[in-house]
Amino acid sequence: MEGYLPYFWLAVIVIAAIVEGTTAQLVSIWFVAGGVGALIAELCGAALWLQALIFVAVTGLTLIVTRPLVKKIMNFKKEDTNAGRYIGKDGVVIAQINNTLGEGQVNVLGSVWTARSENGSIIKVGENVRIKAIEGVKVIVELHK
Repeated sequence: MEGYLPYFWLAVIVIAAIVEGTTAQLVSIWFVAGGVGALIAELCGAALWLQALIFVAVTGLTLIVTRPLVKKIMNFKKEDTNAGRYIGKDGVVIAQINNTLGEGQVNVLGSVWTARSENGSIIKVGENVRIKAIEGVKVIVELHK
């Protein structure tokens, strides 16, 4: 087995690099660094347990040191793509809102939504409302004057 260890560490490096290349986020780049460290240790004649220790240590160290920096640089910012843009907007009731009967629709930004009133009151057709929240496919509204 000893004669194959350089190939093993080389395989770890190549596989981790391929996995990294096929993903959109940093997933396995740290294993590449650990594999390089272990390969260097093997080429210097280190025992298998020391190679494994170096692999784990280098992988962990590079992860701890670089992950916060990478997250900051890549700035994974979550954007509302659809529904969140309706919250706080004004709309017009196009079908009377009655929570007890499960009725009500509003037109907001050109889209028709099923609506429920925030406080349970009945809101008549033509009233202006403000979107307070979205629960599933329904908007929760309050009367807006």
